[in-house]
Amino acid sequence: MNYLKLKQIVVFITFCFLLSCNQEKGGLSKVAGKQIKIDTSFKAVDSIENFVAPFKNRIDEVLDSTLAYVPNSLLLDDGNRNTSMGNLMADIVFQETHPIFKSKMHKELDFVVLNRGGIRSIISKGNVTARNAYEVMPFENYISVVELSGTAVRELITFLSTADRAHPISGLQIVLDKKGALESVTIQGSPFDETRNYYVATSDYLVQGGPSIGFFNDIISTTDTGYLLRNAIIDHFKKVDSVKAEVDDRFIQLD
Repeated sequence: MNYLKLKQIVVFITFCFLLSCNQEKGGLSKVAGKQIKIDTSFKAVDSIENFVAPFKNRIDEVLDSTLAYVPNSLLLDDGNRNTSMGNLMADIVFQETHPIFKSKMHKELDFVVLNRGGIRSIISKGNVTARNAYEVMPFENYISVVELSGTAVRELITFLSTADRAHPISGLQIVLDKKGALESVTIQGSPFDETRNYYVATSDYLVQGGPSIGFFNDIISTTDTGYLLRNAIIDHFKKVDSVKAEVDDRFIQLD
C-alpha cells in the first residue's frame, strides 16, 4: 500500500470518528439571545474616549473637508422618469468608469444603469464633502461593467420602462408614448441596435442579483473595475468646483 493511499484511509477513518462523536454528543439544539439597548444610560469610559479621540478627529477632518459646492439641492423626487440626484449618480459612474474600462479592456462604455434603491440620500444645497458621499452610498458596492446582447438590453429597457421607480441611467435615452409604450431608444446618440452587444456600467450588487431583482438577464461577460462606487463620487467631487445635475430628457414619457 503506497503512502498516498494510506494517508487517504487515515483521513477517512478520522472523519468517521469525529462524525460519530458529534452524533453521540448531539447537535446544536438551541440558540438564545437578548437585545441590549444602547442609550444614554451607558456612561463613556474616559480612557477609551481619550484613546479613540485622535483617530475620530482625523476621520472627521477628512470626511468634513469641503470638496465642491452644490448650487441647488439634488433630489430623488423632482422628476417622474428621471431625477436630478439619480442623473448625477449615473453620470458620475459613466464619467469616472469610462476611462478605466477603455484602458483595461480597450473598449468603449455604452451606458450606465443603477438602481434607485441604492441611492440612500439627497445632497442639499451648500458645500459638499466626503461625508455626503458616504451618506449617498453607504454600501461597499463596486462598479462592474457587464457585456449584454442586444436581446438582453431589450429586456433591460422593458424592465426600466415598466418599473415603478426611476432607476438612474446615463448614455441611454428612452422615450415612451402617451400610453407608456416604447417610442424610441438611443444609446450614445445612435438608435438601439438589437443585433450588437453593449457594455453597461453598474454596481456589483445588481450584477450579483441579476434577474432576481429585474436587472441583467444573460450576461455575456463581466469586468470588475475594483473601483468603489463611493470613491467614484468622491473623485468626481474633487474634480469640479460646482456639482450640478437636473431633470432632463434622458427618460421621458410624451404627453
